[in-house]
Parts: sequence; C-alpha cells; structure tokens
Amino acid sequence: MQNEKLQGKIIKSLAGFYYVEVGNAIFECKARGNFRHSNETPLTGDNVEILLQKDGTGVVEKIIDRKNSLVRPPLANVDRLYIVVSVADPRPNLLVIDKLIAIAEDKGIEPVIIINKTDLGNGQQLSEIYTSAGFEVYAVCCAENQGFDAVKASFCKGINAFTGNSGVGKSSILNHILPGLDLPTACTSEKLGRCKHTTRHTELFKLNEAFIADTAGFSSLDIARCEDVNKQDLQYSFREFSEHIGKCRFTGCAHVKDAGCAIKARVEDGTINKSRYESYCSLYNDIKDIKEWEK
Repeated sequence: MQNEKLQGKIIKSLAGFYYVEVGNAIFECKARGNFRHSNETPLTGDNVEILLQKDGTGVVEKIIDRKNSLVRPPLANVDRLYIVVSVADPRPNLLVIDKLIAIAEDKGIEPVIIINKTDLGNGQQLSEIYTSAGFEVYAVCCAENQGFDAVKASFCKGINAFTGNSGVGKSSILNHILPGLDLPTACTSEKLGRCKHTTRHTELFKLNEAFIADTAGFSSLDIARCEDVNKQDLQYSFREFSEHIGKCRFTGCAHVKDAGCAIKARVEDGTINKSRYESYCSLYNDIKDIKEWEK
C-alpha cells in the first residue's frame, strides 16, 4: 500500500497530526509542507487526498472541495450548526444567538436552535422567536432525559456541529445523544457559575450516516468573535427579511434609520420579531464602518 493515494475525511486534528477516515480505517497523517506556503491549513471536516507511507501513516497532499469553514473552532464543510441555549442558568443572549445564525446563514450552514434546561422554566417564548423566523427549534432537558430522539432524527448525512456558551449543557446533550461518548466537563465554582470543557480540539463522531462535531472547549462567543458578515450581506442573513428586501422606498436602504423601510414596517405590524430586528440593527452598527481590508 506504500505510495498509494486515498481519499478520506479528517475526523480529528490534534498537535499537528490529522486523523483521516478512509472507509473503516483511520490513518494518522502529517500535512505536506506546501500548505504553509499557500496559507492553507487542513481542518477537521475536510475531505482530503492522502499519500500512504511505508510505516502505515499518511501525508495529507490535497484538500478537496471545501464549501465553508470556521476559524474558531477550526472546522470545515459544516452542514448544520446546532446552537445550544438554556432557558435559564445562564439566561439566553439573543444577540449572540442571532449573530451565530447570521454567520451560519452567510456560510451556507443551516442553523438549528436547541433549548435546554426546560425543567427550569418555559422556553415557549424563546422558541416562538425562532420558529416564526423559519428555523427548526428543539426543546430538551438533560435532567429529565427528554427531547433527544427528535434532535437525533434531525441530523443530516453531513457534518452537524454543536456550539453553546459555557454552562448551557452542550456536552451533556452530546453525551445523551451519543451514549458511551462521555465527553469530559469540569465544573467551576458556583461563584463563577459556569462549566469548562477540559479539551480544546474538534473531533467528528459517527452516528449512523451523520458526523457529529463537538467543538470541544469552544463557546458560541469564540465563533462570534472570529467571524463577521459583510454589511451588504447582513440583510440576507436574516431569512425573514428576504421577501421584503427590494420593497423599500429608497434603493440601498440599510433597514436601520431609513424612511419608507419595508423591513421596519414589517417589524411594526408584527410580521418580523422585534428582538430579531434589534439584533440586526446592533450587528449592522458594529460592522458598518469596517473596511474590507481591515478584516
């Protein structure tokens, strides 16, 4: 098999080594040096071509057809991003949720909302914000082992990534979905009020024909801080805006302070949720003065 070229998927990247699944086999690989010159790095989730070596290891020679990627966590070819939030402890941050959704939409990733800790309160109002905007929403409760069958049934055959801020129960949910996975979490003191994942790498786990990515040690804030949407594209990352774009009085309407704005009119009549619109305005004001070369 020496010098044989094979195609597979990187299921884990750790300390400069890439673990590539080819059929039922996994090969430990290093990356070809020319990746450094091209300013490109193989990522977990990449489909790659490897060259087998005499000792049974491999060399990653080529990245094949990457359709999207995240900077932190470093993950490629994501199909669905499951955004885990909790009813309480900690309370959901709607702006962070909406920024994650906008980033996912901009990259061609389907956002899905998972509401955890339903034993601590009623998540119906939170659910309605996102179901009315056209998103799948699932309610689960780790404490009572409820809601996980519906989440499992929603997985696609591609890569399903999970993200969530500290304490929302992301790893606990994954442990319920993948029995025996036993992802480690180390809870900090009650004074800090959060839990901290003990590892910081991204790994894919197989569930039937789906890959499940645990973005270990990374929070929603990591993605939110490392990714941005261009101001001209932001409106298209709020899917409930889509049928109203182009109907404003003035061409080039930013949908923030402009008179005759069709989006603002739909907020006023309740068609578009007010909190979603407020998130759009906040995100737009954050990025409106950023030049392309400053990113």
